Amino acid sequence: MRIAIVAPPFIAVPPKKYGGTELFVAELARGLQLQKIDVTVYTNGESTIDVPVRWIYPKSEWPLRSEVEATLKGLNHFSWAIKEAIKDADLIHVNSAPGLSFAKFTDIPMVYTVHHAYDAPLAEFYESYPEVSYVTISDFQRSKLSMPDMRTIYHGIDPSLYAVPDAKREYLSFLGRIAPTKGTHLAIEIAKKAGIPLKIAGEVQPINRDYWETQVKPHVDGKFIEYVGEVGLEEKVKFLGNSLAMLFPLQWDEPFGLVMIEAMACGTPVLALPGGSVAEIVKEGVSGHIRNTPAELAECAKNLKIPNQTVRNHMEKFFSVDRMTQDYIRLYSEILQDGVTEAEQIVA
Repeated sequence: MRIAIVAPPFIAVPPKKYGGTELFVAELARGLQLQKIDVTVYTNGESTIDVPVRWIYPKSEWPLRSEVEATLKGLNHFSWAIKEAIKDADLIHVNSAPGLSFAKFTDIPMVYTVHHAYDAPLAEFYESYPEVSYVTISDFQRSKLSMPDMRTIYHGIDPSLYAVPDAKREYLSFLGRIAPTKGTHLAIEIAKKAGIPLKIAGEVQPINRDYWETQVKPHVDGKFIEYVGEVGLEEKVKFLGNSLAMLFPLQWDEPFGLVMIEAMACGTPVLALPGGSVAEIVKEGVSGHIRNTPAELAECAKNLKIPNQTVRNHMEKFFSVDRMTQDYIRLYSEILQDGVTEAEQIVA
């Protein structure tokens, strides 16, 4: 089985800091290789994943300078990648909409993992490619779409890269883009109501600069509310692992939220507002708590009683890279076996 995984060209695989899709690609590619699957990743030249990598753009570029430039660069990357992949691959797995547009130019089966929240124009675009096998990353996300061939496969990460510390420190954590939809301002509210210090980590993108300046930065005093900037994997593990709980006060319907399972891998419970995939990932009283208001989450923070190992065990059972990899191998095998069966029927 030869699998080509095509990532967007803008962020390295694995990401040095921000990059949910790229983290997924890295975890899946490594998982497939460990299962003796022949896998090649099409990404950019800064990627360091230890599997065969191909690229035409040597450098990452994030954040993107303009939508038009991003679209053209993406199309150029995906058209090249698909052209190269069809020479060797049995199946092509794309992870961004521009790649999907080349499905009609090849008979090689294509899988597309939908990484974004519901978007009506994109949903209509996907329906133009019924021959593609779509993977949604939560049942919530799948419920919004209507393509004929869909299944949910939850993301997974490698537990060995994350450690559960012997003891927690007295602070709450927030990890994610500093943006209204992520609810950074609500994380601050929760921490203040709970009387527990908060450490914030994440990227401030240009589009959210005003939000940072008006709703977050004025509360950052370096003591009770601390901003530590962006964090790589090693820093992230310490940041999440040492915290009492990670706050996830979303203000939109996020389709998955990798940071939730990263926190769980560190034995850190997630305190979340409801919406999107949250109820599928956070098991009440086992890996965290879901409440309707910041005040209720503040009470949860003050009265945490979930053992660290219980949180970690939940993550290992439902959100490990081994489970995710096996789910994708099962999908690839079904698709390729169907193709063989159809070919045999034609010959017969």
